[in-house]
Amino acid sequence: MDGSPAVRIRGFNGVDERASSAMQGSETERCGRRVRVATARALLMFVLLPLTSTACSSGDDDVLARARTAGTLRVALTQANPPWNFLDRGDHPIGYDADVANELARRLKIGQVDFVGSDFASFVGGIRADRFDIVISGQTITDQRRKQVDFSRPYAVNEVSVFVRNDNDAIAGVKDLAGKKVAVSEGTTQADFARTGIPDADVRTYKNATLGLTDLAQGRADAALVSRFLGAYLAQQKGLPVKPVGPTLQREVLGMSFRKGALPFKQAVDQAIDAMIADGTLSVISRRWLNGIDMAAELRKVPPNRYP
Repeated sequence: MDGSPAVRIRGFNGVDERASSAMQGSETERCGRRVRVATARALLMFVLLPLTSTACSSGDDDVLARARTAGTLRVALTQANPPWNFLDRGDHPIGYDADVANELARRLKIGQVDFVGSDFASFVGGIRADRFDIVISGQTITDQRRKQVDFSRPYAVNEVSVFVRNDNDAIAGVKDLAGKKVAVSEGTTQADFARTGIPDADVRTYKNATLGLTDLAQGRADAALVSRFLGAYLAQQKGLPVKPVGPTLQREVLGMSFRKGALPFKQAVDQAIDAMIADGTLSVISRRWLNGIDMAAELRKVPPNRYP
């Protein structure tokens, strides 16, 4: 119920009914008691229903106020997609998304960020089930997802590439993937593309792209569809014997997702991202994590009215 006070109703199947069944009296008295109990139940439901429906509807629109009151912004990310987001040796989330999340919370005047590990297949369901307030984890803004959650204005763009093992010269691009074992992260646009756009592909799904690329490096997949940034990072930092081939498969616009109808929250998040772009903060963060890329400059190329 989004932080609304819990309402506990006692007596429907508890103390009151047990006391009633223990009482002695005539059948008329027992019938009278049953009528009074039924009447009381009906009156109680009549009073409580408007209260509960009001609490649910107001909670949907009060994500920002609730987070400020709690002093914590609950942020979901995969924690396994470097350099976007991953865990350091102390199991603390770091990367582009983590830095952006911390800066966002500061600008929203929320004292603490609570990072919640999740995956692409669970992000939308987690938002709707109120397991976290916002997803900052490289989600592509799509019409299908917009039916279930709302998105911020874009905060990043991403290029998706075909990766193969270094010793594979038979695959030069997506046209060579028909009938091949293709690794993708479940719940991503890459998984959708592999299933619908690659004839007879043996689509292998993983909780995150790091696992898929690792299987590719070990020969258990023929190719992987992942972020060019991520593939290049793992090849360099972890020594995975993989390489990108062919032209960029997709150029995707990424947003932060949250509960539908949370208009004050969306407005505040959008304003914070706009400010990070304008004052250079986003450029500093992206240059640190994305191999020198100026993400603010990349975002200025996105048509302003395409992702309201």
